[in-house]
Amino acid sequence: MSVNRMIVVPHYVVSIAPSRWMLAILISFSVLSGCSSSNLESTPALQIPTYISHSPEWAKSAIWYQIFPERFRNGDPTNDPTPTTLEGTWPYAKPEGWQISPWSSDWYEMQPWEKATGEDFWYNSQLRRYGGDLQGVMDKLDYISELGINAIYLNPIFESPSLHKYGCSMWHHVDNNFGPDPAGDEALWKMENPADPETWQWTSADSLFLNLIEQAHSRNIRVIIDGVFNHTGIPFWAFDKIREKGPASEYADWFTILSYDDPATPEDEFDWQGWYGVKDLPELAEDEHGPVDGAQQHIHAVVKRWMDPNGDGDPSDGIDGWRLDVAEMVAKDFWRTFRVWCRDINPESYMVGEVWWENFQENKMVNASPWLQGDIFDAVMNYRTGDALFRGMIDEKWQVSPAKMDELLAQVRNEYPQEKQYTLMSNLDSHDTERIASAVSNPDRAIDHNANSRDHQDFFLGKPSPEQQALQRVMLTFQFAYIGAPFVYYGDEVGMWGADDPDCRKPMIWDDLAYDDEVTHPHGLPYGPYKISKDEKLFEFYRSLIQIRKSEASLNHGDYTTVLAEGDGHFAFQRSFESERILAVFNYGASKCTPGREIFGTVGMNQWQLLLDSNSSNSSEISSNSARIYKLRAP
Repeated sequence: MSVNRMIVVPHYVVSIAPSRWMLAILISFSVLSGCSSSNLESTPALQIPTYISHSPEWAKSAIWYQIFPERFRNGDPTNDPTPTTLEGTWPYAKPEGWQISPWSSDWYEMQPWEKATGEDFWYNSQLRRYGGDLQGVMDKLDYISELGINAIYLNPIFESPSLHKYGCSMWHHVDNNFGPDPAGDEALWKMENPADPETWQWTSADSLFLNLIEQAHSRNIRVIIDGVFNHTGIPFWAFDKIREKGPASEYADWFTILSYDDPATPEDEFDWQGWYGVKDLPELAEDEHGPVDGAQQHIHAVVKRWMDPNGDGDPSDGIDGWRLDVAEMVAKDFWRTFRVWCRDINPESYMVGEVWWENFQENKMVNASPWLQGDIFDAVMNYRTGDALFRGMIDEKWQVSPAKMDELLAQVRNEYPQEKQYTLMSNLDSHDTERIASAVSNPDRAIDHNANSRDHQDFFLGKPSPEQQALQRVMLTFQFAYIGAPFVYYGDEVGMWGADDPDCRKPMIWDDLAYDDEVTHPHGLPYGPYKISKDEKLFEFYRSLIQIRKSEASLNHGDYTTVLAEGDGHFAFQRSFESERILAVFNYGASKCTPGREIFGTVGMNQWQLLLDSNSSNSSEISSNSARIYKLRAP
């Protein structure tokens, strides 16, 4: 039994100067059943050490850019996946004639090998590989920097047969098809004992990733990666050992094994608990303190490997933090320990959790306050604010009033600690939802609901209309002016559209590639043609928003005040920091409006400098589906 199963303390101890390892023990058990915001506020004895509780200043000024590596850029065709690399993940097939999918092809058009399977688009989409890799990310760091991005979130990069990498075979190596020498990397794996960090090698893919971190840091871009510590893939090395040795395996308690194979029968009775019952993703066994001790020790070694790769105590060569997948499904005690591991290595590291659904069917999202008290995460992915904007701005039959939208936004602000609000990852879409360009053209659907092209033939799959694009710019203006760190999902800035997974994971649009028009509908319905090319106007609009966000301190650190929430889609708020005042005004209603004293106050409109108009209008009137940002002139 490990020490963290034996020691129980009622609260943090800060009157002495214990080692940080002791702090890890104390933090892990400060509140055994987890903390709610209410009981934290009512427990004056609970004091979290500052190096644990604070959120890094850089995260308040972050402009996040999410990259799904397999679909971002193929920088090195020599490392492209092969049919063999498909083994070990759904749909467990290696079709005859399988090839890398053409990057610039019509998304819904099936290639000859796909047609030969006799299966539909959605089946074959899981077999597609486009060859995106880390060299592709490195090649486009200047593009990312010129856009104005200063923080990258990478979807999982660890070794995995799946296209999304959420079902990995190991955490301590980057996927070999993301690096320059897949065969050489595989040979190095065979020299290791994956359970013993002393034997771990640095593969070519690992080294390329470290180079990517170095190159990003030289451009003042932070890098965080996806940590998936709730489940693994079927080929995960420890899971393989259990399958091989049965209950005698030293890793048998790492997973919930339902039954072992009986060698006396021809059947394979080996069975296990998968995440949400999905057998492709074996779920780590855990108790109220998280995964079992052996798994925790392994994860700790993984954290140290990627946060301080050379182990010299200087974390500048490592990642800047973690995005933690399905975090609400892992015990809070484990995340408290995880936070200490990270802060022990890098006191300025950032941890953001995916804490999302309380009841998906009823579109009820989790109040993530218990994860934001300083002992677990710095932020969560803030789908709740995006949900409020969907209801207020996109919906038609279900649309809520500006006052109700204001109430939904205020609920999040009132529930979350103020400091953590500034570091929230403020996203309108992601790899798990429909893209924002498709959301605006499909009203009356809750975010991440009824947006799958397979199950919902009425979901509009094409390019949004000019009016819908204008609404998209209104929502983007709100996102960048509001509290929280703005978030761009790769390709949104160039006008990419797409329904929920897999359609939100199309290959990125690049200027140096000529793309086929989209003319194929997955259900055989009339469709297109839609020209696929970079939307220069939208790209420049993103750049303008990013520049304003970075140059105005109020938008990163300022207080928030609702100024107006009434009428037919009229909304305004003010951000203030020291003597600076920023005013954001929105008209997402059907008719134009003329803002007056109710928005500009007694100083009048002339005292406010116009920084941005989403429709580039010179009129004093604000047209329908339009947004503006103003700055109060110095007296």
